[in-house]
Amino acid sequence: MRNYATAQLIGDRSHQCDATATATSPNGVRAYALLDGIGSSDQVRDWTRQAARRLARTAAYHADAETGLRAQYDRYAANPDRQGPWARQPDACAVVAVTSPRWLTVAWCGDARAYLLVGGRLIRLTQDHNLRRVFPPNEIHGGGNRNIVTSCLGNDETDQEVKDRYGHAAIETTTRLLEDSRLLLASDGAYEPLEDAGLDLSGYLVGGVAETARAFVDTAVATARAAADPYADNATVLIADLRT
Repeated sequence: MRNYATAQLIGDRSHQCDATATATSPNGVRAYALLDGIGSSDQVRDWTRQAARRLARTAAYHADAETGLRAQYDRYAANPDRQGPWARQPDACAVVAVTSPRWLTVAWCGDARAYLLVGGRLIRLTQDHNLRRVFPPNEIHGGGNRNIVTSCLGNDETDQEVKDRYGHAAIETTTRLLEDSRLLLASDGAYEPLEDAGLDLSGYLVGGVAETARAFVDTAVATARAAADPYADNATVLIADLRT
């Protein structure tokens, strides 16, 4: 029985520009990747699907999420067409998780998120790369625009350049001992509507992976369309049961 599932809905966008991919190395290392393409076009959609497959394969090959993401980040950044202030090439928020016999590694750039459900407790593993993180809400203002990302796959800036501008590296990572748990990778169109409505995401992670993934995106889109300012983004999740 497959231990993971994905689901996505286009929402109110013209194109589905989210993508997921998985890869397994010959020695059993498994990589799970989710990309949230920036923009809506045939070009963004096609590029994001290809980039997700490349990221998953590279991360599985290296048996490490950060090494895999950095390899692909550097590959795109080296493209001359992506350099300079007038560069116009597809890019995407990216998150990738890798499971080896002992470890779970996660790396990301952008605001796609990774969560881990352990013993009924949901742990957020990532921190968003967007202006809301750079300028948190306070009693004077509502904070920076969460829809403006500060790093992404396809960017040509170095870690230090992004850190100098926004206070965080271009790529961030975390490592945990592998334990029996449920992994959730989600685009902002999947987690934001539930979070904005004050709903507990862990309540939408119970059940079989396929049914849970479908119900998660169904609820996200329905909740977004029922909001005061109704608009449903692309909503995509990848849910995987991790076993030691």
